[in-house]
Amino acid sequence: MADWRSFWDGEHAIYVSDRHKAVHYAAIADGILDHVRLAGLGHDAVMLDYACGEALETPRVAAAVGRLILCDDAPSVMAKLRERFGGLGNIAFALPEDLDAALPDGDADLIVVSSLIQYLSRDDLTGLLGRFRAKLKPDGRLVIADVIPPEAGMVPDVLSLLRNALRHGYLPAAVAGLVATAVSPYRKLRSELGLSTYAEADMLALFVETGFSAARHQPNLGLTPHRMTFVARPA
Repeated sequence: MADWRSFWDGEHAIYVSDRHKAVHYAAIADGILDHVRLAGLGHDAVMLDYACGEALETPRVAAAVGRLILCDDAPSVMAKLRERFGGLGNIAFALPEDLDAALPDGDADLIVVSSLIQYLSRDDLTGLLGRFRAKLKPDGRLVIADVIPPEAGMVPDVLSLLRNALRHGYLPAAVAGLVATAVSPYRKLRSELGLSTYAEADMLALFVETGFSAARHQPNLGLTPHRMTFVARPA
């Protein structure tokens, strides 16, 4: 295993238990629905959930918009999504290389991207932001969430995991998961490849560079309040 795509496309134990996974995806869906409401979107809206992962709360999100496109870089993840949610009539599924067929340029009211850009180079992120800008309507919104600031390190991630585990009832699994992570492929890849981090000012400058106006949004989407979310609009 030499890259992040291979990691996410294979078997991994990034979640310490099924309860952890369920809480994670419920929090992501809650955050997405907050942004749907903030944008004033209705049941005719087109939304792209990019790097969606397993998206366990897809029915709840799909019910709030007119059309939902689920896109992930891992073919095995997309296959599971199609199997699980293919019966919902307002959902499309696409790998990144197939996205143009599922979502024409200028069609998206909202694009949400959570916990992705730490796995991308700056050049890859710049290219992706340009692609997102082309997909958005002139008054559309792009939400980039779970951006890791340079000063964060691993300690805030660990504390966030433990706090949420205590709150939601999976603390023993979280402790065991932290021990397992120390020798896991995730830890090895994180040590070898690193994670991309961005200061708030760097992210805002990158948005300007790629044709957006943007601002930081509080709170962060998901379970890691020490990370950052940004809302951007085509400039």
